[in-house]
Amino acid sequence: MEISDEEKRQRLKKLIGNFKTAMLVTRTEDGRLRSRPLAIAEVGEDGSLYFATAFDSQKTNDLHADAHVNVSMQNRRRFVSVSGIGHVEVDRELVQRLWQESWRVWFPKGKSDPSLCILAVDPREATYWDMTGVDGLRYLFESARAYVTGTRTLADADERHVAHLRL
Repeated sequence: MEISDEEKRQRLKKLIGNFKTAMLVTRTEDGRLRSRPLAIAEVGEDGSLYFATAFDSQKTNDLHADAHVNVSMQNRRRFVSVSGIGHVEVDRELVQRLWQESWRVWFPKGKSDPSLCILAVDPREATYWDMTGVDGLRYLFESARAYVTGTRTLADADERHVAHLRL
């Protein structure tokens, strides 16, 4: 079943809202891929993702070499992958607005810590897989039927739970 791009965007945003952390993948100066977990500070209306980081962190250095990033999220039956452009936000009002007390572990001076900045990811494309709820049950049923009948499942063409979109 096909759904509109707007429905996909809404579903993507809802899915991302289920996650507290994500894996940020950057490319190092010598071309290697590096990933690390980060707490999601906020998901913008346009799907932008915001994370707290330090100005002098390896991930900010990686962005100077190559701003293309991937952010992936996963739990038992939900998966999201977002590719986009990462950049560092130095807007102190944004830092103040997004501040979470749990960040004090990394930024002991709190929201005024001069090393604290926001890493923003402007999404360019995303893919999601959502195997939860009624649609997830339908997916499992279709997959089981394909297994029993020795055929290939058509469930992967159902954009209610599996979709790729440009943002």
